[in-house]
Amino acid sequence: MRASRLFGLLEQLRMHRQPVSAAVLAETLGVSVRTIYRDIATLQSMGAPIRGEGGVGYQIERGYFLPPLHFDADELDAITLGMQLISARGDSDIKKAAARVAAKVDAIAPGGANGRVRQGDMIAYSKASEAQRHLAALRRAVRERRRLEIVYLDLKDQQNTRRVRPLGLTAFDQVWLLTAWCDERDDFRNFRVDRLAAVTETGERFASQAGREFRDYLKTLR
Repeated sequence: MRASRLFGLLEQLRMHRQPVSAAVLAETLGVSVRTIYRDIATLQSMGAPIRGEGGVGYQIERGYFLPPLHFDADELDAITLGMQLISARGDSDIKKAAARVAAKVDAIAPGGANGRVRQGDMIAYSKASEAQRHLAALRRAVRERRRLEIVYLDLKDQQNTRRVRPLGLTAFDQVWLLTAWCDERDDFRNFRVDRLAAVTETGERFASQAGREFRDYLKTLR
């Protein structure tokens, strides 16, 4: 029981990028603050790189390896549905990645659930979309911060060409949306991916710039 709690505590610390208080950890895990203090000390004595102290908060070094954890039924359902949605709505590369993830989860799932993620009882369907034609290139450009030249059709079906910094992709019920910093408009712009007629890499990369990141755009929506 305690081993499971310690793994759960490590998982909670890994999920938080900022220091998290013992009170928050205690509430999440359903134990007392004193238990959190004791478990933190135990993990630190075992070599876990946990920084912080009571009253301030705790944080684990990014990249610290955790052994595979046991997935409960709801967690397996979440993974299964997530992989199904990705396979239904993603491009070919991300579909293959989803299949690899599903296989890895199945390999460590309890015996009774083995194979459930790949052959489960939840299925997601999606009609073929023009968005999938450019999705792989857009994902790569967002990840590698590659400036693009895009040609898109406006609401009057007129073609427009823009040079943009691709910042993020959002999947809605029917469409994918590309959020970018538009060089011509000097502002954030959203483009429906299914209305992109062409996507071309310019060969240029763009650096991080305060006020022009995806997180900055999201702040404007609050």
